[in-house]
Amino acid sequence: MRGSEFADLKAFVAIAERGNFSAAARTLAISPSALSQRIREFEARLGVRLFNRTTRSVGLTGQGQALLDKIVPLFAGFDQAVAELIAENAEVAGSLRLNLSRVAAMYLLGPHLEAFHQTYPAVTLDITIQDTFSDIVAGRFDAGIRLGETLEKDMVAVRMGGRRASMVVASPELIDRMGGPESPQDLHRFPCIRFRWPGAMNIYRWEFEKGSDVLEIDVDGPLIANDTAMMLKAAEQGLGFAYLLDLEAREQIEAGRLVQLLPDWTPSFGGFYLYHASARQMPKQLRAFIDFLSGRLNV
Repeated sequence: MRGSEFADLKAFVAIAERGNFSAAARTLAISPSALSQRIREFEARLGVRLFNRTTRSVGLTGQGQALLDKIVPLFAGFDQAVAELIAENAEVAGSLRLNLSRVAAMYLLGPHLEAFHQTYPAVTLDITIQDTFSDIVAGRFDAGIRLGETLEKDMVAVRMGGRRASMVVASPELIDRMGGPESPQDLHRFPCIRFRWPGAMNIYRWEFEKGSDVLEIDVDGPLIANDTAMMLKAAEQGLGFAYLLDLEAREQIEAGRLVQLLPDWTPSFGGFYLYHASARQMPKQLRAFIDFLSGRLNV
């Protein structure tokens, strides 16, 4: 049904229920003459007369009454559906405290913030970005989003999105100048950008897997950072090879600013999960958030 046809039906019902054009026009916020013209055009398109008009009264024809009998229940259903939707969303309100890794915040949740606010305007998201593991119960968070292998076993977890992969990347200019590794062990010959976990002293050893071969490589290079956004920028500038999550490097790879290396050695793994302490008496805003985000990511 086109929008104009729906408006014509609403005008028809308004006149039939009120018994005159003037009262119906006030309800529809248009002039009586405009309403009369709309109905004449509507009747002409249908090829039937809906109203019998005199200077003193307006009455339905038999065909007009038959149309009204069919339309009124439909309109009541429309009104009920809208009222239920408004009531349901009106009940979803309050603050929702979330603890997310930076990657989860920027690449999983970030693109959907506006859409969530439009859907649940009465919910306030209180987001803490933290790359170190956080006890969400002790921190009084409602939920967190992290890679599955970092979760405690007593958490209720819901997968958010598909499987993920880590990858070695470098700028095309660096590869042209120095070549690239044919195996993970070759990385010892190249400058690498290393990662230190926030709050920790040890430097992350790059992990590789191919069939039954599992390796951890302790690389070397000119930069150590505890933030992967800094590592990404450094890799784009040709400072060295970097080991990053696919979500972080995807845009740069697609644009040709970075190139993936050793793809056979970096298989996919479980990915991200939203986790919370208990499924009992779950706040409505958390239930709404889980349904909303999983519906957008798990497609």
